[in-house]
Amino acid sequence: MTLSVLIVDDEILARSRLRTLLADCRDPDVRVAAEASNAVEAVEALRRQSFDVALLDIHMPGADGLTLAKTLQAGAEPPAVIFVTAYAEHAVDAFELEAVDYLTKPVRLERLQMALQKVERLLESKRGQVAETPGEVLIIQERGRTERVPLREVLYFKAELKYLTVRTAIKSYILDGSLSELEDKYGDEFMRIHRNALVARRAVRALEKNYDPEEGEGWAVRLTGIDETLSVSRRQLAAVREVMAGV
Repeated sequence: MTLSVLIVDDEILARSRLRTLLADCRDPDVRVAAEASNAVEAVEALRRQSFDVALLDIHMPGADGLTLAKTLQAGAEPPAVIFVTAYAEHAVDAFELEAVDYLTKPVRLERLQMALQKVERLLESKRGQVAETPGEVLIIQERGRTERVPLREVLYFKAELKYLTVRTAIKSYILDGSLSELEDKYGDEFMRIHRNALVARRAVRALEKNYDPEEGEGWAVRLTGIDETLSVSRRQLAAVREVMAGV
């Protein structure tokens, strides 16, 4: 797959820098199909042809990149959006607009390729026989970075002192909040197995005997995609067995 790209930035040097980086991309293959220096030119370019992805600056004369992204989303075949900006404070707003990624200048080739790979996976999903259904995402801010984590990728939430651990098959994140709030909001997809843990119902693979240094002999669940087990409280054991019986 070769991705067709629209670059939108009011600075000539910034557009040139992106062209150079895109020319060095090998995974995935990309083609700069058009450039625009403002929102008006970008909308005009969309009238002439479609693009797989738009690289949008945020601070531009006239309508800014966030406003432009909303306009693009209203189109029949909107491109995926990657924001490329010198300002990090707009990340949350950007992800609320369902941007694929948010890159800060100066952009590194590796980060740009990672963002474009996300676009490629998104397009492959849409072009498949069964398009991926858009789902809920968690907005996680950690170490100065904002990331969108699809809820369908989360295996468990676990309370750890003053924060929550959010675990996927490949990474752990830190999230502010409470298990009770998450249970109220996502109770259909996640179940409480202990006072300190919620697990994805779909991910429960096994229920097995377990020894906990604090609680002694008991039970634990094993989840698909990770090696660790999570303790099940006696109060929640019957509910877990019901889920297992339905798997």
